[in-house]
Amino acid sequence: MRNFHVTRRRMLRSAAAGGLAAAAASGVIGAARAQSAQKTFVLVSGTYCGGWIWRRVTDRLEQSGHKVFAPSLTGLAERSHLLSKDVNLDTHIADVVNLIKWESLENVCLVAWSYAGFIGSGALESIGGRVSSIVWLDAFLPTDGQKVPDLSVEAVRNAVQSAVEAGKAGFGPPKFGVTAVAERDQPFVQSKATAHPVGTYLQAVKLSGALEKVAKKTYIRLPKFPQPVFDKALADCKGNQSWATFELSDVGHMAMLDAPDRLSELILQAA
Repeated sequence: MRNFHVTRRRMLRSAAAGGLAAAAASGVIGAARAQSAQKTFVLVSGTYCGGWIWRRVTDRLEQSGHKVFAPSLTGLAERSHLLSKDVNLDTHIADVVNLIKWESLENVCLVAWSYAGFIGSGALESIGGRVSSIVWLDAFLPTDGQKVPDLSVEAVRNAVQSAVEAGKAGFGPPKFGVTAVAERDQPFVQSKATAHPVGTYLQAVKLSGALEKVAKKTYIRLPKFPQPVFDKALADCKGNQSWATFELSDVGHMAMLDAPDRLSELILQAA
């Protein structure tokens, strides 16, 4: 029988090779785990804004391996050339519904900010079965038959009425102050914000309670932005055990710009 002489160098090479194989296997397992933990987010923006406002959050979520969609609704941002009197609440709801249907999205975390509380609530009537969690960020929580002006401050109601009387297709945008966004980002926001389709504020939302059927629900309030209707929404959610609630007291209404790290973490936690 042949005698094998195993040198120390050969033993070290063999151990190193084994370590590399183990590391590779570990990497595959880690990648598999990361893949299995991948989540899908649809981020819906508010009045005057588009998908651009979510970019800092979108980047963070995508860098963590998640799938993210931040659509600009019809008539806003890069779709502002589609602004017309024909754009109404149903149009914006269809924007979200059709995105989710045509992209074949399932187990979605739907994030609605501000005005988008109306859009998200309406969209859930059609695609609630595809949504596993929702996050309402300083957002309206409408009831059946309400219009956006029913829950808006007087200045917004006046702007809508003035646009209607002037026969305009859109209204705004206003000048954004520090309660909306930090001073450093105000020029950026003013350069991107566009007039909002007035028809979306004139149509009542049709709801049957699909939102309440979503398994995981989170409401995030940004009290630096004074808005009694959002305070009431937070209080209502606190009184409902099916909702988790959070407050970011030092962050403006545009939290996705003011505090993208903290907001991304909360959204991930809520998904």
